[in-house]
Amino acid sequence: MSMNTIKNADDYKRFYDMSLNDKEAFWSEVASNYKWNRPFEKITSGDFNNLDVKWFEGAKLNITENCIDRHLEKRANKTAIIYEANNPDEESLHITYKELHSRVCKFANVLKDRGVKKGDRVIFYMSMVPDLLVGVLASARIGAIHSVVFGGFSANALAGRIQDCEATIIVTNDAGFRGDKTVPLKAITDEALKSCPTIKTVLVSKRVGEDIQMIEGRDHWLQPMLDQADNNCDPVYVDSEDPLFILYTSGSTGKPKGLLHTTAGYMVWAGETYKNVFQVGEDDVYWCTADIGWITGHSYITYGPLLNGSTQVMFEGVPTYPDAGRFWEATEKHKVTHFYTAPTAIRALEAHGLDYVKSHDLSSLKVLGSVGEPINEEAWDWYNKNIGKEKCPIVDTWWQTETGGIMISPLPGVGKFLPSFAESPLPGVDPIFVDAEGVEVTGNPAEGNLCIRSPWPGMARTIWGDHERYRQTYFSTYPGLYFTGDGAKRNEQGDYRITGRVDDVINVSGHRMGTAEVEDALNQHEDIVESAVVGYPHDIKGQGIYAYVIWNPQSKNTQDPKQIHKELNDMVIKMIGPIAKPDKVQVVSGLPKTRSGKIMRRILRKVASGDSSNMGDISTLLNPEVVEEIKNGAL
Repeated sequence: MSMNTIKNADDYKRFYDMSLNDKEAFWSEVASNYKWNRPFEKITSGDFNNLDVKWFEGAKLNITENCIDRHLEKRANKTAIIYEANNPDEESLHITYKELHSRVCKFANVLKDRGVKKGDRVIFYMSMVPDLLVGVLASARIGAIHSVVFGGFSANALAGRIQDCEATIIVTNDAGFRGDKTVPLKAITDEALKSCPTIKTVLVSKRVGEDIQMIEGRDHWLQPMLDQADNNCDPVYVDSEDPLFILYTSGSTGKPKGLLHTTAGYMVWAGETYKNVFQVGEDDVYWCTADIGWITGHSYITYGPLLNGSTQVMFEGVPTYPDAGRFWEATEKHKVTHFYTAPTAIRALEAHGLDYVKSHDLSSLKVLGSVGEPINEEAWDWYNKNIGKEKCPIVDTWWQTETGGIMISPLPGVGKFLPSFAESPLPGVDPIFVDAEGVEVTGNPAEGNLCIRSPWPGMARTIWGDHERYRQTYFSTYPGLYFTGDGAKRNEQGDYRITGRVDDVINVSGHRMGTAEVEDALNQHEDIVESAVVGYPHDIKGQGIYAYVIWNPQSKNTQDPKQIHKELNDMVIKMIGPIAKPDKVQVVSGLPKTRSGKIMRRILRKVASGDSSNMGDISTLLNPEVVEEIKNGAL
């Protein structure tokens, strides 16, 4: 049986059952789709008790050989990347697989010339320019470990990530275009590097033409080096479990977690999930609107599409620049067939009305996708009716940075496409619901905390430099299970619906951030005694950030709530970045706490969401009187 794309319900059932009941046969067949320098001796070993999971042991491979080289015989002149710049008047750039090969090799040789070798960490802090995609692949080409830091993070956040992985080299732009703004990426990098002694080399890709400071010996313009580099670079073969990348995600304690993904399992997972979920044909044009700074941009821009030899759009800009028709204009221009975006973007564009949609021909579209958070029914209906014209399946994908790729999703030709349901686990995914005590919730319908029962190839293997934190974060709540941190429901037919976070993590516009990280930033303000942050329902972002703060009563500074909000936003922007700034700030005299000192976030969440009717039993609180004050002052 050849593992081709799942086309119908029978295929799905056969593949899914085989993936759980005969893992060896299933994954051997799937892995035969890829190029191995040395074949694997064993499909999988290890479990969630010892956390020593390994996939495709004994193999040697290079992921870029699978993304580029193996396509050259048949697809050398096929477009790999259509680069759509921030400004729609700038001509789109088409890069073929042959040209991509040449660019990646040149960049890899530049990195080698700067002393980068297998296992070294390379940081990318860039806007969405081709050099970012090429640079990430160039790192993988020589066995280095890439770590992309989203270009919206502050100098402080960037420095923390560089320090954690002890990177020796960083690649950035002079500045980046983002809608009608420019982001001073090199200046932010310079600020970050004041506290990062491990960085010896800064490579600067010229994009905006900003005046920037270049430090002799450390800083180098990238393009002249690429111009001189050889366009051949043999791939460095790595072991199946050698690290491919570190991607930092917010933790529920202040310090971000560097999730480590290894090479072979991640490659197979990214390649196969892309193939089955999107079902992109040879002549189709796929477009994922994410930034490579997030896991979506790793798995479904950098790797998944290229592993499958697809043509894809890479977009520098934002959905509302120069107006709210930008996505649809570019879809028409490039005849996009497969479009993958976040519910936040869909809701924002819905708010701008249909005039921006109606003026564009969207008849090329075949499949629509949603990523980052559960899509609400209203946004699903709008997307389905106005963008897909009720003809395009919507793959509402559930997955996480930790999972490496899509875990639960309807599939074209298979799914029922129920609004806001992720529906079915992909082959290899064994989900389970448990209650608060860890007892399995069986039958349908059902509701519980979503866990995964057995390892899958794409899972992160550890947190960089802190395996104990990895165990504590994901495997200590329910021993022997991976706890996703999400709640979920199954309907009578067993279709899955994700209901959202059950821990102290907020999902803002599809980007997860720990409440503790935001609180740490707020608490840096000299007049903040203590803070507590919760998520609340937000029409556009899905969840907004609501901050309760205790202002020092002895402070000589402002007591004006608007000014306090502004100062705290400035603090959060400086420490983390604009994405984490609170939407609402309520000044309170105290926070509801248990006698052991734990903040009762349940109460704060209820007030923030506008539901202060039933607070439950508050008599056990240390300070029950503060609850009434918080309710009365709610914003």
